[in-house]
Amino acid sequence: MPLPEALSTARSMDLDLVEVAAGASPPVCRIMNFTKFKYEAQQRAKESRKKATNIVVKEMKYRPKIGGGDFDTKTRKVAQFLGEGHKVKVTIMFRGREMQHPELGRRILDRVAEEVAEVGRVEVMPKQDGRNMTMVLGPDRKAQSQRPKPAATAATEPTVPEPTAEEPASTGGAGEPQEPVAAEAVE
Repeated sequence: MPLPEALSTARSMDLDLVEVAAGASPPVCRIMNFTKFKYEAQQRAKESRKKATNIVVKEMKYRPKIGGGDFDTKTRKVAQFLGEGHKVKVTIMFRGREMQHPELGRRILDRVAEEVAEVGRVEVMPKQDGRNMTMVLGPDRKAQSQRPKPAATAATEPTVPEPTAEEPASTGGAGEPQEPVAAEAVE
């Protein structure tokens, strides 16, 4: 259909003449409500952005001479990040002569990977990068789905036995039983 005729048809229907395929010969046009078309395109784009997952890479830094409590705390946090679906970059920072013993860092990275095996898997194997040794862990969907759900917290709380008639409860200032205090030896 010639252009003037297509324009007059679109105007008579109170719609717009929109070029759909400019590269074709002759160009392909369509009669439609352009503002409605733009709105629907925006809604489709918004919906696709909602469904897209954005993976964040978190980083946890360890030292070769890390203490047991610090190791447990950091590893628990790594497991939490993996459980939330984030990737985790585990970094061992070496200083001074610690650089001569990369096996210490490798051992820590292996322990971390072993501790979080139920929620994550190693994506990038440990490698030395200057003064740091890094490893990347990613969430493991299959292992997370196979893991049993945690039981109710009421079932895991320890129960405190009630005092019997033979053992009278001694109360402190707050009305609660007092624990006997052991004296420490002073050197």
